[in-house]
Amino acid sequence: MNKIDKLFRKEIEDIPPYISGKPIEEVQRALGLKRVIKLASNENPLGPSPKAVAAIKKNLKNINRYPDAAVWRLKAKIAKTINVNIDNIICGNGSDEVIILAMKAFVNKADGVIIAKPTFLIYQMAARAAEADIKLIPLTKDLKYDLKAMKKAITDKTRMIFIANPDNPAGTYVTKKELEEFLEDLPNDIIVYLDEAYFEFANHSFKDYPNGMDYLDKANLIVTRSFSKIYGLAGLRAGYGVTSKRIVSYLDKFREPFNVNLLAQAAACAALDDKEFVKKTLKTVEKGKRFLYDSFDRMGLKYVKTATNFMMVDVETDCAEIFERLIRRGVIVRDMKAWGFGNFIRVTVGTHEENAIFLDALKKVLTRKFQS
Repeated sequence: MNKIDKLFRKEIEDIPPYISGKPIEEVQRALGLKRVIKLASNENPLGPSPKAVAAIKKNLKNINRYPDAAVWRLKAKIAKTINVNIDNIICGNGSDEVIILAMKAFVNKADGVIIAKPTFLIYQMAARAAEADIKLIPLTKDLKYDLKAMKKAITDKTRMIFIANPDNPAGTYVTKKELEEFLEDLPNDIIVYLDEAYFEFANHSFKDYPNGMDYLDKANLIVTRSFSKIYGLAGLRAGYGVTSKRIVSYLDKFREPFNVNLLAQAAACAALDDKEFVKKTLKTVEKGKRFLYDSFDRMGLKYVKTATNFMMVDVETDCAEIFERLIRRGVIVRDMKAWGFGNFIRVTVGTHEENAIFLDALKKVLTRKFQS
């Protein structure tokens, strides 16, 4: 055994690394394809916010300088946009980083963490790295969070509960009533992590979808949001959390200096002003969802109606095989085996052209009855 192997923490040896959606360039290079579309990572199909691009160009001359370590300007912009106090905000290298910070700050070895199964994989990976005592609560039959079961699972050891709203990968959401009932009489020594990475999509479409900011005084709540999805800044990695000033102070103890780079800060500030881009994105996604729903109905495929910019589709066979067949045709999706859905793929809502290309490829790889 190599000496380095002996140094590795055995408790986390079996944690698999997170596998992201394949980049377009990698698929082009590996398969020699000229045209490849990526519908795997829930990215904005319209590209980045134009105002964000302009801000990036303006700030390129400053990249010899370190960014503002306090992320003050971006926090001030967020505070004004969502009407919270600047002291209640923490910014991260994507909202994913806030998950890691929360785990480091509040979860000790053998502390209890409650997570849905399946849900966003990073929750469990971070909890396992912290050597937490993890309780996994299955989704309901309609692939929604079972908040009643999660609440019943609370013990004296429980320190953190994760709720993705809407959920990734299911695309379903927790309603206002469900969240309010869950937060009622919750023990005051538990952190509830409410992940709202897809907030804008759900808030636009569903009246009973709760805004996490309305519940900050109801529990020890950390509400996180992202610039990767609605604003099209996934490549820059910027996100934020909103919580109590005291919780922010603890998270800040573990936050690395300069964790949000200079261009990301500038772009995120500008993106918050780009209301027209947000409207265009929402319109494109809503129209794309209806098109995909109608197409799946005609194909006789089951799918999960979504509150996000992606959806899960039952391809009625091994999803890994369908993934490989699609990728050979230049269409990148996600197979859901890592989440325990052996017959499902997850597809991002793209432009109309991308959606049409995907559907054409899917018909060809599934069965002859779909071929024209």
